[in-house]
Amino acid sequence: MSTEPAAAEDPGAAAAEQAEPPGPEEAAGDLVEGGEAATDDGASEPTGESAADGADGDGVGVTAQDAGAGADGDLTEGGEGAAGDGAAESTGESAADVTTESAADGAAGDSADGTAEDAADGADGDLAEGGEGASGDGAAGDAAAKAELSEAEAEIAAQRELRERIEQRKASKEGPIEAGTKLSGTAADLLAAVRAVESGEKPLARAFSEPEPAPRRPAPAAATEPVRPPRPSAAPSGESVDAVRAVLAEGGAPDALAGPAAAVLGEDAAERLRADPWQLLRVTGVRPEQADGFARALLGAECRPDDERRGRAVTVWLLEQAAVAGHTALDVAALTAALGQRAVPDPDAAVQSALAEGDALAFQDALDTAEAPAPRPDAEAAGGDGAEAEQERPVRVLIGLERCALAEESLADGLARVINSLPKEDGSGPDAAAWESVAAEASGSTAELIRAVAGHGLVLHSGGEAARAEPAALVKAASALGLRVCAAAHSADGGRRLARATGLADAAVTVAGLLSGEQGPGRDADGAFAVDLLVVLDAPQLDVESAAMLVESLPDGARLVLAGDPGVLWSAGPGRVFADLVAARCCPQIVSRTPDPGPIGELTSGIGIGELNQVEAPGKEVVLVPVRDAAEAIHRTVQLVADSVPRAIGVPAEQTQVITPGHGGAAGTRALNAALKERLNPGPGRFGGFDPGDRVAHVPAPGRTTPGRVVRADAEGLHLECDSGPVVVAKERVEREVRHAWALTAHQAAGLRWPAAVVVLPGDAGRSLTRPWVYTAFSRAERHLSVVQGVEQELPRAVAERPWKDRTTRLQTLLRPQVPTTP
Repeated sequence: MSTEPAAAEDPGAAAAEQAEPPGPEEAAGDLVEGGEAATDDGASEPTGESAADGADGDGVGVTAQDAGAGADGDLTEGGEGAAGDGAAESTGESAADVTTESAADGAAGDSADGTAEDAADGADGDLAEGGEGASGDGAAGDAAAKAELSEAEAEIAAQRELRERIEQRKASKEGPIEAGTKLSGTAADLLAAVRAVESGEKPLARAFSEPEPAPRRPAPAAATEPVRPPRPSAAPSGESVDAVRAVLAEGGAPDALAGPAAAVLGEDAAERLRADPWQLLRVTGVRPEQADGFARALLGAECRPDDERRGRAVTVWLLEQAAVAGHTALDVAALTAALGQRAVPDPDAAVQSALAEGDALAFQDALDTAEAPAPRPDAEAAGGDGAEAEQERPVRVLIGLERCALAEESLADGLARVINSLPKEDGSGPDAAAWESVAAEASGSTAELIRAVAGHGLVLHSGGEAARAEPAALVKAASALGLRVCAAAHSADGGRRLARATGLADAAVTVAGLLSGEQGPGRDADGAFAVDLLVVLDAPQLDVESAAMLVESLPDGARLVLAGDPGVLWSAGPGRVFADLVAARCCPQIVSRTPDPGPIGELTSGIGIGELNQVEAPGKEVVLVPVRDAAEAIHRTVQLVADSVPRAIGVPAEQTQVITPGHGGAAGTRALNAALKERLNPGPGRFGGFDPGDRVAHVPAPGRTTPGRVVRADAEGLHLECDSGPVVVAKERVEREVRHAWALTAHQAAGLRWPAAVVVLPGDAGRSLTRPWVYTAFSRAERHLSVVQGVEQELPRAVAERPWKDRTTRLQTLLRPQVPTTP
């Protein structure tokens, strides 16, 4: 690893700092632990820009110091720095950390990297003065409805359908619900079991025992014309948006929130806001103190901190922030503590109100034997029967959003079905001898993978970038056996690499394209994929909702392989699916023995086990560039991208990616992108700050970042050439969907690779760094890695001492009674 001397400070670099104001999406939320946050000066004003810009850190976070509803929860200790990718990259902290350190206020910065950042951009400048930011008027909605629909929008439509079904289930919850009535399927049984335990009608063991999942109809042997999912429904009507705009004006909120509010709350959004002003918290980016101000303006003297509506809305908001940070549920004690910090006088009553209204669900999960305390000596002497002993078994009480609960439960049921419905040797597919024949032609862990897939419905495969050749070999072998095979990657770039490795371009798709129906085999009349084998690469990037949709779409008898690098950051959405399955030991796990080659591979392999080693890099494959401050970091980064790497390594600037911990701060993505644009593609930014030739990231949906380049702008909108193909972004959507992308956060970069990468670690980002963040950032480079290093010893400390932090999830608990444990 070579080291370049520090260069003289560039006085002009500081001008690039904070090139654009922070948006609500960059708030790292108190749901992420460990980083510092930039403090917003407009604490008392209802501005959505009050959120701290955070560092994309795995566990980067902000600790809210305020407990009052009127105080700005973004005022935090520390100054600028951390928190952007944080919420999603935080890969979870304990449920107690989530809420005791915070009131769970972040809209979670780089969860925006795919989640909160770009989700919150939907109201960019939510509650910002003057209503700057997202365009939410009726015209915007009409324009969006007329625009060409992308695969991302089709995917969103599928998710919308799922949420509509959830809303229908909510509407039926007027009285006590018995299993098998009103709700249907596992959701009804789960809710009935929870309530039965709460009321004392049933002991825990019997209440939560579940029947075997109902069998599903297999996919047809021969794929007919695929059934594509329905297109997205139209945007809210102009009348609805206008009515919401009038209510917002009465409450002193900017009309830019009208469109997002109408989309979230429905056609009767205006009436709902009048009846309950705190419903405004359901709009992404709005914070409790801002909703309080809106409620005071509408309700006057009737607005009180102990209002039941406020407690219920803040409860749901905290759970939403937890989901942005990756949790599918929160411990009830942690949730009530956070409510107390948010000036809710009776946190327990607020939680009960949310449960009664169906806005949240309660779960009582029995603790593992290792976690449970030893039985009391007097218990045996009392001579209680087995049922009483079981009833006294310690449990943890969790509260979660219904959408997360249903998705996680659906995922567990679907996985159990895949594991338990092994393909039968009835002559319709390859027999054991055929599988063994193709396995014999392979070697090492590739052969192990093929043999495992031959005999099991679900198989996990882990390894680095070079190990992707093994599932690719499986895809080719299965196709040669006559199976209908589909392989999905997280990004279009990953899909292309997979297609090259397999030689089967039609079989290689993206997860989003497969779910939307724009790619892949399509679905049969029953909604199942017409496949015999589905291989999913980049599996750590799957959140519970996407994973549930994938698994539920598999026909009976289909095999599923989840493959990925266990060292990278977890999903931008709630859950840790791949890690939970590895920990559950419910299926065969094949660990690749194929190491990543070269100095970069050696470096990242060491990071994966907690060691930051010095590596020999005779061809300058790895270069360390020490810097003193943020201004020098920006100067050296621009110099590396524009001059040093092209000249010394032969990689042009357009193939070099800059990666930094967060969007805000003195050397975040905003400041770096401003400096890089000035050097590489200067221009006035006449169309929403963009010019032809600008390097951009298109984020059509939370968790989805597609690199691209601006081609032109016209009346239709901004024309981009993205990895997935040409895209036209309507003018009204540009601000919330498009960002400059010479510099990205690590979560945005997950699943992508470039010939060269420049990782920027400014001094104020030290506390935000974790082992998974460093591993993800460093492993994005194929041929050359430069590390602009200002954190000194914080880098090796992060690698050695800051591994994964837990997310609170229930997948392992839900799987345990349904599938056997694999040794």
